[in-house]
Amino acid sequence: MAAWGEDGVVVVTGAAGGVGRAVAAWQAERGARVFSLDRRRPDDVVGTFVEVDVLSEASIEAAVAQVTESAGRIDGLVAAAGLSEEPTPAEDMELAVWQRTIGVNLTGAFLTCQRVGRVMLEQQAGRIVTIASMSGAHVVNVPQQQVAYNASKGGLVAMTKSLAYEWASRGVRVNALSPGYVDTPLLGSKGALHDVWKAATPLHRFATPDEVAAAAAWLLSDEAAFCCGTELLMDGGYTLA
Repeated sequence: MAAWGEDGVVVVTGAAGGVGRAVAAWQAERGARVFSLDRRRPDDVVGTFVEVDVLSEASIEAAVAQVTESAGRIDGLVAAAGLSEEPTPAEDMELAVWQRTIGVNLTGAFLTCQRVGRVMLEQQAGRIVTIASMSGAHVVNVPQQQVAYNASKGGLVAMTKSLAYEWASRGVRVNALSPGYVDTPLLGSKGALHDVWKAATPLHRFATPDEVAAAAAWLLSDEAAFCCGTELLMDGGYTLA
């Protein structure tokens, strides 16, 4: 499923990570011109790599300028940059950890959407997908304690809906994708909890990065043209109970 005809320009942040790279690869394999944005350049970069630090306004501004100078436009954005803090009781969380998590997952996503959104608003066309989480508004994950991550993803869903309302009449669609547990290297570092999480998921498995990429592609596509401020929850049934 392509988001548009061949040669559409797609920007993916967090493209060195499991979900971000899968999104970039999915789009590139279907004819899009992909710009992979991240702090570090992966060995298997998809498309054109652009270094960016989503905690820095200047860095995001420079990255978007580099893309538009090279491609002339931006048709799609998937804001996949994110992190999760180490499980910590809320009463013991250091302010620096809270600020970094909110900074990357929420403020960084806003700044990215804002800068790319300006390009799309000038074009009067564009599609944006933010990668949120089932943790944002549907469930408090157990047994791990991750108040900063949950708060950041809840804010991201609210931000997405606000942008969708503001920009819809000017040709820019904004939607959120909220996965459950996804089989990525980040999840692999928490192997001790895998059996617990799978047991709580009716499908008894994790999502694959390609499944998330396919869902993001659908939200970017013409088939989802009436989706505006939609939050697509794909959690294997985890939040049903």
